[in-house]
Amino acid sequence: MFILQIKMYLLVALMFGILYGVLVGAGTYFGVGNASSFLILALLMMGLQYWLGPTMVSMIMRIKYVSEKEEPELHNQIAELAQRAGIPKPKIGISQLSIPNAFAFGRTIKDGRVCITQGLRNILNENELKAVLGHEIAHIKHRDMMIMTLLSVIPLILYWVAFNMMWGGMLGGRREGNKYTLLIGISAFLLYFITNLLILYGSRIREYYADKRSVQLGNNSHYLASALYKLVYSSAQLQRTQQGQIEIKRVGAIKAFFINDVNCAQNEIKELKEVDKDLSGTIDQNELLALRSKETNITKTEKIMEIFTTHPNILKRIKYLADSI
Repeated sequence: MFILQIKMYLLVALMFGILYGVLVGAGTYFGVGNASSFLILALLMMGLQYWLGPTMVSMIMRIKYVSEKEEPELHNQIAELAQRAGIPKPKIGISQLSIPNAFAFGRTIKDGRVCITQGLRNILNENELKAVLGHEIAHIKHRDMMIMTLLSVIPLILYWVAFNMMWGGMLGGRREGNKYTLLIGISAFLLYFITNLLILYGSRIREYYADKRSVQLGNNSHYLASALYKLVYSSAQLQRTQQGQIEIKRVGAIKAFFINDVNCAQNEIKELKEVDKDLSGTIDQNELLALRSKETNITKTEKIMEIFTTHPNILKRIKYLADSI
């Protein structure tokens, strides 16, 4: 857990260091006013995204919020986990999607919401579901939505700087000045690409962090590992159906909220077969312990593809859970 925290602190420092350097460069060349306008506009965009985000997620995910009377067992599980995490009990909802998954969102800890999909209820047992809910409670506890929203503003600012600089360098002003403007614009665009990758890396760190916190909330590691395995397997099956493809396309823009990347399920299920030795469709304690002494067998293609995803490779996540026992 400590190493994950250090990685996240370093990432945040690096991201804001890059932003500061670009704004200083743009401010020095254009004047403080222009550089400040980028920052102000980005903050306004962040505020709008932060305020409207939960409403958009609720609409896209087709969430129906449920009372304790409607879902007593689900409320009890989440209330227990929230108490252990030291946060207020989140609002609880059920998404009408058949994609088996769970997610958490909200503006603040007090505004936290934990939701599961209809598809999830059919594949997990009570302990596995509780482990997944612990993962989502951890996202709220760690203020992950706030952190990732804040970081996502940095590539946005860099894009605006790059756009204005490159067009200014190509179309106007003195010739010598144009070269410097164009150079700054190209540099900002490269940093825009790099910071997007850094945000994805940050998102993957948050997933490892939430997995670890779920275990600390009292859930056995193998229950969470088994739940992840079942989610991947069911998502891979769903991808083969027309309804599944429609739903996956529907949630594409906000799939980062899910506990796993449903688009990667087809490839990941092949890797997970080597963990489920008895082909039971679950991962028990012995199978998870056996993974501690093994290296994760992930292809170079998968390693490269992971760089462009919001979630870690599932086999790596399960290996992390095994190493944490």
